[in-house]
Amino acid sequence: MPNLLFICSKNQWRSPTAEHLFKNHQVYEARSAGTSEKARIKVSAKLLAWADVVFVMERKHKQLLQQRFREVIIEKEVVVLDIEDNYQYNDPELIAYLTNALKPYLEEAD
Repeated sequence: MPNLLFICSKNQWRSPTAEHLFKNHQVYEARSAGTSEKARIKVSAKLLAWADVVFVMERKHKQLLQQRFREVIIEKEVVVLDIEDNYQYNDPELIAYLTNALKPYLEEAD
C-alpha cells in the first residue's frame, strides 16, 4: 500500500484535511505532519522515510524539509500543492481544491 504524507505548518487544518480524504482508502495510506515546533504532529525523519510521496502545502515547507532532512528526502517525490494557510479543517473550499489536486491518487481505488 503506497504511503502518502501531507505536510503543512502546524498540522491543524490543511494537512489533516488532506489526510482525512484518504481515510479507509483501498489503495493508499495517508498521514500528516507539520514543520513548526508548535505542530500537532511534527515531521520527522521516520515519517519521511515511511512516505512514498510527500505533499507539501507551500514551497516554504519543501525548503524546510530540504534543510532539515536532506538525506531522507533526496530520493522522495515531493509535490508542492500551493495551498496557502487560509482554511479551517475540512473547509469545503479546501476539500474541493485538494480533491482536484489529488485526483490521480483518489481515483486509483475506483
